[in-house]
Amino acid sequence: MYERLIQIEFNHCDPAGIVFYPRYFEMVNSVIENFFADVVGRSFASMHFGADNGVPTVAMEAVFQKPSRLGDKVRFSLRVEKVGGSSVRMVVQGAGPDGPRMQAVMTLAWIDGMKAAPWPAKMRAALEAYRETQDA
Repeated sequence: MYERLIQIEFNHCDPAGIVFYPRYFEMVNSVIENFFADVVGRSFASMHFGADNGVPTVAMEAVFQKPSRLGDKVRFSLRVEKVGGSSVRMVVQGAGPDGPRMQAVMTLAWIDGMKAAPWPAKMRAALEAYRETQDA
């Protein structure tokens, strides 16, 4: 499972000192961005600045289970659930030492020239291989 540890900082929190929920979406995006660079072999920078493509989010559902507070360390894990012709469905979960904090289920689409397009072969193979290791 792809994992990333994120410490909750002041900029993530509301005046009560807990994570303001939109900041979780930024953290989830950070996990996905790093996953694409580390596992899929394409950084967001190379997609956006070196080519006319990317992986925008087309659907997202989130559940917030427990608050995270300033100074907490939240371990985010990413699982590839399904790879479609031009999309991928991912589950990103955040957990602290006391259990689950949040979960986001997301669908991203591969775009080329601002239109949905089939995954490039190497990217599709990396996503499928990662999904299969999750199923094993």
